[in-house]
Amino acid sequence: MIWPQRAQAGASFWAKADLILFVVATSKPAIRTEASDRFAAQLRGFGPLGIIAIVAIAISGNIFIGHYAIPVGGLLVLLWVQLSGTPWPAIGYVRPKSWAISVAGGFAFGIAFKLLMKAIVMPLFGADPINHVFHYLAGNRALLPAAVWSMFMAGFGEETVFRGFGFERLQKLLGTSVAAKVAIVLLTAAWFGLAHYGWQGWTGVEQAFIVGLAFAAIFARTRSIFLLMCAHAAFDLTAVAIIYWDLEARVAHLVFR
Repeated sequence: MIWPQRAQAGASFWAKADLILFVVATSKPAIRTEASDRFAAQLRGFGPLGIIAIVAIAISGNIFIGHYAIPVGGLLVLLWVQLSGTPWPAIGYVRPKSWAISVAGGFAFGIAFKLLMKAIVMPLFGADPINHVFHYLAGNRALLPAAVWSMFMAGFGEETVFRGFGFERLQKLLGTSVAAKVAIVLLTAAWFGLAHYGWQGWTGVEQAFIVGLAFAAIFARTRSIFLLMCAHAAFDLTAVAIIYWDLEARVAHLVFR
């Protein structure tokens, strides 16, 4: 049974989500001039300014204030979209048919996908059951809020950069044919995987590449990013939960003893 107040609050939440997305998707600079149009065209192109924008977004990633991640790369993509006059749907920012289904479905998929990766896929690659890079989170209640915050920020920032921005830029170069889409899925997955090498090593690259393939394939089919943001956040939050409760070895050996 749903209490009327809760039902009303839930409806209000989704209405606000729709309103925020509508405002973002329809917002435009107040004044368009010939100079600003040239600047926008240069940002959309692949000349010096366009390449600088791509490199800046690609290398910015997340920065940390204390233990809290700030998704600079994702925020720069939003700035690039606004300044370049790129339509928001080009990076997957389109309103879902149902916010509730997108959020619930994304979280369910992300949780199940992480458990599949931990229990079956990564053991087949010979991965260490213990993620030593993040094992400091085991039982670490003090850092748990920062970890949870950072996982949500990763869902927003990394999907915006690697799927939204990556697909938009590569599609401009390669086109929209089936072969081009396959190439874009592979290229963005490889980029996503290699971006994890610096602090997670080759095991992190392998996992991120597989995740990148799955997410990129979904994005190529749907061209909608919000379900993937939720799935990404849920995938990472599940990883945090497994580490926090010190269940890594147990989950990793559920199938292969």
